[in-house]
Amino acid sequence: MNPYELTISQALKEMEQGELSAVELTKSCLGRIDAVEKEVSAFVTIDREGALAQAENADRQRKTGDGGTLCGIPLSVKDLLCTKGLRTTCGSKMLENYVPPYNATVVEKIKGAGAVILGKTTMDEFAMGSSSESCAFGVPNNPWKKGYVAGGSSGGSAVSVASHECPGSLGSDTGGSIRQPASLCGIVGMKPTYGRVSRYGLTAFASSLDQVGPFCRTVEDCALMMNVISGYDQMDSTSVKQDVPDFSSSLTGGMEGLKIGVPREYFTKGLDSEVEKIIHNSIEVLRKQGADIIEVSLPHTEYCVAVYYLIAPSEASSNLARYDGVLYGYRDMEADTLMDMYKQTRSKGFGAEVKRRILIGTYALSSGYYDAYYKKASQVRTLILNDFKKSFESCDVLISPVTPTPAWKMGENTEDPLAIYMSDILTLSANLAGIPGMSVPGGFTAEGLPVGVQLQAAHFQEEKLLKTSFNLEQGLRLERRKLDI
Repeated sequence: MNPYELTISQALKEMEQGELSAVELTKSCLGRIDAVEKEVSAFVTIDREGALAQAENADRQRKTGDGGTLCGIPLSVKDLLCTKGLRTTCGSKMLENYVPPYNATVVEKIKGAGAVILGKTTMDEFAMGSSSESCAFGVPNNPWKKGYVAGGSSGGSAVSVASHECPGSLGSDTGGSIRQPASLCGIVGMKPTYGRVSRYGLTAFASSLDQVGPFCRTVEDCALMMNVISGYDQMDSTSVKQDVPDFSSSLTGGMEGLKIGVPREYFTKGLDSEVEKIIHNSIEVLRKQGADIIEVSLPHTEYCVAVYYLIAPSEASSNLARYDGVLYGYRDMEADTLMDMYKQTRSKGFGAEVKRRILIGTYALSSGYYDAYYKKASQVRTLILNDFKKSFESCDVLISPVTPTPAWKMGENTEDPLAIYMSDILTLSANLAGIPGMSVPGGFTAEGLPVGVQLQAAHFQEEKLLKTSFNLEQGLRLERRKLDI
């Protein structure tokens, strides 16, 4: 096995035993990037010199016993998390040359744990999208099938892990942007409870929905990364003072005594037959392991897309108002007046999808329409949250598909934004409710495309989520398949 193929846990074990150094592992990952990056386009920026310097430091720390939990592990970071001295573009021309003067809290945490940052990954512009096709600096390819989308908005992060360019990555999830690409790329991805992980240094899309989380190849690795990035941060007003358990210790014991809920609204018209078959197989695996399977109802699911695409664009309209060409970022230099500079900067700096969402959000917040749209959407959001609260009175974890279909061909839905929006129908509700959710590989279609299984739990119940995911992963024991690269 090449070093770049190792999981985080495997690599840590080899380094602890002196069989592998951080420099060797980092060089192996950089070599893998050289070999496949032209085909997968996972990175916007690659920091070779910085990564090797960090790896050398990690090896020194390990020798002195000062190394952290992730000492020497190469990771990638979604390009909307601020990295001091390293370009952070948000996939947009607007921030093409922006270099932050500080690190996001989660970046500080992984660096403090000894991780090596390889670079920043491609993503939908300002995290607005479900296929990463709106990125201004290249579109990531699904490593399992050429010409197919990798999902979004954290598509590059998912691809970097799935294609073995690195064993783990940090992404963000606003409406499924970790779980959906993790599912389409056949890896593990987790959206923690809103407030569990600091949002400080995360370039905001929709502030009440965004949450940072990990991508990995195994549930064990996911627990390791969650141990590092979780915790209260006084720099983030949305951070919650909640004790952080040892998530790795939750990966023990079977499923006896746990109740798994199956939401009937998630298995309706439009669900691909192969996806449904894989989910039902996963349900049976958990049943055989001792879990009680019960049907639950989330009656307001049908309103999730409408609610999300009022709340998220409204918050985006407010958050993106700062990009006006005055303080930082792209500025149109041909304008004759201040107002023209505002208009032309935003017209040229933002892509089509970002402009579409700004227009939707500005309209929804405008005088005379606020009560009819944003306020009403917020009220229905509460009903969606109450649906989850009621379901978790009778079960511990919910199981469902992540997306209605496997990955689709690039360009297939670019002219139909509504089709793209509908692909998120099964993931949006977790963000609206603020609950944790994750995607675990469930199998493959006849075409060889991965399909993930979505698991969701009540607020701050990541331990139950990881325990169930680990048991499912062990029960499925999916065969190792060769990538399309």
